[in-house]
Amino acid sequence: MKTFFYRIRGRWLFIGMLFLLNSCELFEYHPYDTQILDETNVNAKNIQLIENQDSSSDTLRFAFLGDTQRYYDETQDFVDNINKRNDIDFVIHGGDITDFGLAKEYEWMYDILKKLNVPFVTIIGNHDIVGEGKSVYLEKFGEYNFSFVSHRTRFICLNTNALEFDYSTPVPDFDYMLGFVTDSAEVDQTIVAMHAAPYDEQFNNNSALMFNYILEQYNNVSFCIHAHGHNLKVNDFFNNGIIYYGCDDISGRNYMLFTVTPDSYSYTIEYF
Repeated sequence: MKTFFYRIRGRWLFIGMLFLLNSCELFEYHPYDTQILDETNVNAKNIQLIENQDSSSDTLRFAFLGDTQRYYDETQDFVDNINKRNDIDFVIHGGDITDFGLAKEYEWMYDILKKLNVPFVTIIGNHDIVGEGKSVYLEKFGEYNFSFVSHRTRFICLNTNALEFDYSTPVPDFDYMLGFVTDSAEVDQTIVAMHAAPYDEQFNNNSALMFNYILEQYNNVSFCIHAHGHNLKVNDFFNNGIIYYGCDDISGRNYMLFTVTPDSYSYTIEYF
């Protein structure tokens, strides 16, 4: 973009390129315009697809990625990579689909992810909450906390962005979490997914021990997954064998691929 400065009667006048006048995109100031949300309640629709999949096999395989904000080309390449495979049941996005929580950002990234040949769900990230972003997320994807079952495995996806909620809302939501202690579904194991892990600056670390206590009550927690760290991470935060796996951001051009069976799991880092 070129800019020009002209001096008129002793004052500087800034004149931008003519295309600025022709681009309505640049004059859309309101961060939350529901009219541009082409589709809503995306997570619930995709969860239905996941739970309707054939689960007769005892092997589940899912891809996990996060922090795609502004990395549109890399996310498109991720989608192309997944679509070349035929061994993945679904995708979990660990949050930060946007950078500034703008409705347009949600739509731009969704327009890429919707091309996946498999269902996907998206957890809310701290950047997704900025401004009116949490309202956009609620309409676009659905509730901040949600769960689903695939291949007799319970996935519990949690909002852990306490800092961005100013601690005015229970984050993590213990009432929601406690509902799975007596889970009546026929599941063999549990996987917990979140954006920010315990002891991160986003997490309400006054509640970290209670968070862990509830997880220990679940039916066979296999492992936890999270994004936000922008680097591959493996931690046993509470020294109890519940491992937390953190993914890279998508600019690293990789994702985590988990293979889960009734009595074991493994993972690989897939580069594209």
